[in-house]
Amino acid sequence: MPRVDLSPAAAGLLRQLAEQHGPLMFHQSGGCCDGSAPMCYPAGEFLTSQSDVLLGELTVEGVPAPVPVWMAREQYAYWSHTHLTIDVVPGRGSGFSLEAPTGQRFLTRSRLLTDEEIAEPA
Repeated sequence: MPRVDLSPAAAGLLRQLAEQHGPLMFHQSGGCCDGSAPMCYPAGEFLTSQSDVLLGELTVEGVPAPVPVWMAREQYAYWSHTHLTIDVVPGRGSGFSLEAPTGQRFLTRSRLLTDEEIAEPA
């Protein structure tokens, strides 16, 4: 069962960003302010380590490579019982995330996993 998905609006923005920047990745840290939002980078630009958890890889029509979604392990400890949806809203996000100049910003929406979803292998 996937632990992370995209809204249609976020998929559309990812298509635009992939055209401009090539393969992409997301990372969500446990930091404050924009650090708690999903940050979109060119693939490999943000170095992950054992302190990060790979939540999944998003397949988006029109984006040539899957988009991995990483989360800081400490943040994952709080969100491990949730299903996450990366969405996009009007506004200015972090200057480090690729969508910053577009007038839109990524955000994460969450819902609790059902007992059945928790029982499924990751």
